[in-house]
Amino acid sequence: MHRFKQLEVWKKSRAFCKHIYKITILFPESEKFGLVNQLRRASVSVPSNIAEGASRKSNKDFARFLEIAIGSCYEMETQIILSNDLGFIDKKTCKLVLEDLETIIKMTSKFKSTLK
Repeated sequence: MHRFKQLEVWKKSRAFCKHIYKITILFPESEKFGLVNQLRRASVSVPSNIAEGASRKSNKDFARFLEIAIGSCYEMETQIILSNDLGFIDKKTCKLVLEDLETIIKMTSKFKSTLK
């Protein structure tokens, strides 16, 4: 078992989640049950799956949860791009958020590869 609170990828994904919450506060009220909900749920999913996977006894199980976290990252990537397309976030914010997300994807993928 791993101590998830000590994992840099968990810390970074948790901070990213907080950032998503701050960004989506500015979305239109009509998106409360649309993109806001989807983005927030996917952002919470990443550190949550890292934490849940860390509790597993085998590295194979942990790797499976990291794969789910990566899937949530790609889900968010699409939602962030759509948010920019719809004018809910500007180009600069979109670029910065996607760069942070790419870092999390790379960190998670690299960590996952060490579990084999």
